[in-house]
Order: sequence, then structure tokens, then C-alpha cells
Amino acid sequence: MEKKFRILAAGDLHGSLDIARKLSAKGKKGKVDLVVLAGDIYGYNGEGEGILDCFGKAGQKIIFVPGNLDFDEDLEGLEKIGKNIHNYYVTYGDVGILGIGSGNWKLRLKEKDLEDVRGNFSRMKHKKRILVSHLHAAGTLAELSGVPGDEVLRKAVEEFAPDLLISAHIHEGEGILDWIGGTRVIQVGKSGTIIEI
Repeated sequence: MEKKFRILAAGDLHGSLDIARKLSAKGKKGKVDLVVLAGDIYGYNGEGEGILDCFGKAGQKIIFVPGNLDFDEDLEGLEKIGKNIHNYYVTYGDVGILGIGSGNWKLRLKEKDLEDVRGNFSRMKHKKRILVSHLHAAGTLAELSGVPGDEVLRKAVEEFAPDLLISAHIHEGEGILDWIGGTRVIQVGKSGTIIEI
């Protein structure tokens, strides 16, 4: 039987070192292959210096996309330990993971973002494909908050049909499971969700 790839996906840490330590421990206990952070890693006032250190000390691989509260000046510190996959994809065996971030208070994706996703997906020949976004897609259950989902992200999922969409941003939506066509949608948050693919 083929070994499943195990991911700990989380988002919206907002600079909490305590939450980061709990997530690292959860990942270690769950024997995950990778930690995926779906944005808003830093806090509202830039809190969170060294927030990824606990993951690095535990030898955990980390990839992330920036959220609307992660600013360019914060990314350098995060990139010392984790890999920023905004407009980039990474490969782990037969799994390809593409990120689309929304840093610097960006609350809506633009058509240019869709073009970037299109270019990356055209090169991805992986058996399993994952899209990671801080923002949630339009027309999903995460809109329960009253915050509309992103239309461009929805178009990207419909056009490229990744196996999985991981998103955050809507705190009260943590744990929501949904579908866009054949794409499984998982809304993550600060508690973290272990996903097998």
C-alpha cells in the first residue's frame, strides 16, 4: 500500500508563539511530512518575531503563503526557516503544492494572479495537486461569516481542479470541509488540521 503524504495545515496564528509551539507539537505527534501555513502568520502589530523557530528546531519542513496581515518586511524572517510559495510551487514526491498569497492588506485577488496560477499549473505534472491560499473561495461554506469569498480564487479552482484547496482567513470557518466540483476544500485555522493525500 502506498504511503500517504501527511500535512499539518494551519493559518491565522497572528503572531502567537504559543499557538506555533502547539502546532509544532501536533505536527510531531502526528508524524507529518510537511507543515503548511496559509497566511496571517504575524500579528496585527508585527508580533511574532521568531514564530517559525519552534518548527525549525523540531526539524519540520514548512511552506507558507502570506496573508493580508503579513507584510513584505516580515517575509525575510519567515523565509529563513520556511519556504514562501506565493506564485510558486514545490514538489514532494508525486505531490505538487502551489501557493497564492495575499500579503500587504490584499483582500482580493486580481486577474493577474489568475494568470500566475495558470502558468504554474501548466507546468505541474504531479499525480496530486494542492492549492494553498490565505483567502477563501467564493461560493463556499466559509462565507458563513458574511465575508464574501474570492471570485478569482474560485475561477482558479474551477479551471485547474486541484485535488485540494487549503485556505484560512475566516477564523470562525476553521474546520469547514466543502467541495468545488471535484476539489476538496479545507478551511484551516490556528488549531491546525492534519490532512493525508
